[in-house]
Amino acid sequence: SRFETCWPALMKDSHGVIIIFNPELPSHLKEIEMWYSCFVQQQPLLDSQCLLVAHHKPGSAGDTENLSLDHPLNKLKLIHSNLEDDPEDVRMEFMKYFKSIITFINESREREEMSIIS
Repeated sequence: SRFETCWPALMKDSHGVIIIFNPELPSHLKEIEMWYSCFVQQQPLLDSQCLLVAHHKPGSAGDTENLSLDHPLNKLKLIHSNLEDDPEDVRMEFMKYFKSIITFINESREREEMSIIS
C-alpha cells in the first residue's frame, strides 16, 4: 500500500487501534486481517486495545447479526455503526473503549513508576 512507509510513525507509542470497515465488502474483511496483524499483533498491543467498527452505509441492508469473523478477529470487541439508526449506541461504545484505554495507560504508568522505585 502507498502509505506503508508512514506506518511506523503512526504506530509509535500508540495505545489503541480502531479499525473501521464496510462489512458488505469481502475485500474489507480480508484487509482488516492485515491491519490487525500490522497494527495490533506486531506492536504488540493487547486485543483489548483494539476496537472493530463495522460501519453500515445508509440504506444498506446491514445484517448486523450474522457477521462472523475468523480467528483471531473474532476475539476483538466488535460494534456495528449505522448513524441513521442509533448514533447514541455507537457513542457509548466509543466512550467505553476510550475509558478502557485510559485505564490501561494509567495502570501501565503506575507499574513503571513502581518498578523504578523498587
